[in-house]
Amino acid sequence: MAVSYKKLWKLLIDKDMKKKDLQAAADISSGAISKLGRNENVTTAVLMKICNALKCDIGDIMEIIRDEPKGGE
Repeated sequence: MAVSYKKLWKLLIDKDMKKKDLQAAADISSGAISKLGRNENVTTAVLMKICNALKCDIGDIMEIIRDEPKGGE
């Protein structure tokens, strides 16, 4: 399984925000922004700060991508 933050980037576009704006509003590090950009794992504390800053729920910023079954599994 993998995580995708495409929903977060779409939400930022809708709110006319840049990654730098999110970093400042949520008080998160540039490293956390970089991890989000690479769809890497970040702490729940970072996700909570983002949700608080954007006034949204966690499902509005991320989704779980399930692995496709291999060979008839």
